[in-house]
Amino acid sequence: MSHNEVHRSHRIGWLRAAVLGANDGIVSTASLIIGVAAAHAARGDILLAGVAGLVAGAMSMAAGEYVSVSSQADTEKADLELEKKSLNEDIEFEQRELAHIYEKRGLDSSLAQQVAEQLMAHDALGAHARDELGIFESVRARPIQAAFSSAGTFTIGAALPLLGALAAPETHLIPVVAGLSLIFLAGLGGLAAGAGGASMSIGAIRVTFWGALAMGLTAAVGRLFGVVA
Repeated sequence: MSHNEVHRSHRIGWLRAAVLGANDGIVSTASLIIGVAAAHAARGDILLAGVAGLVAGAMSMAAGEYVSVSSQADTEKADLELEKKSLNEDIEFEQRELAHIYEKRGLDSSLAQQVAEQLMAHDALGAHARDELGIFESVRARPIQAAFSSAGTFTIGAALPLLGALAAPETHLIPVVAGLSLIFLAGLGGLAAGAGGASMSIGAIRVTFWGALAMGLTAAVGRLFGVVA
């Protein structure tokens, strides 16, 4: 019998950025449109605000993801350089350190020493990166990938409520945008949870809840401070 396991940890880097971008695109743009519409603005002003929010949000997501993930990558690089220096200066100490890690995980002393010796003979820096520093290739920080994933999915997410605002009758713009956005959020939450191996229903509910709260609050602000033209 064959045994096939499908793991999802390799998706963490791009999935987190993509979900964050799409979710933020839907929520922020829909909330902005609803808030401006609740202030009794003209359709042209509402659409202009939505487009401006899309462009500004996409650039903000790209810059924010790139800077934050670059900081993580810099930290990983610095730790690897420090580990490389330690291996060059005292490899015997590093081997004992690695063996001690394996002992704490349940191996007996002699086996831990043997495993540490063989792994370091194969790839000393790689062994210490994984087992001492917790740096795995599948989840390494990739700033450019994160920036493009987040900005791209933000643009797609933001375009959905914007298209809804463009197509909806002016008298029903708020309920149409809100309803469509909540449907999009539920679908996004379910798909993201499914891609990560979690419950799709729970993923849909938690994303929809926060989206509804954001849209409700911005609508209240728009009605409170809006002025009829």
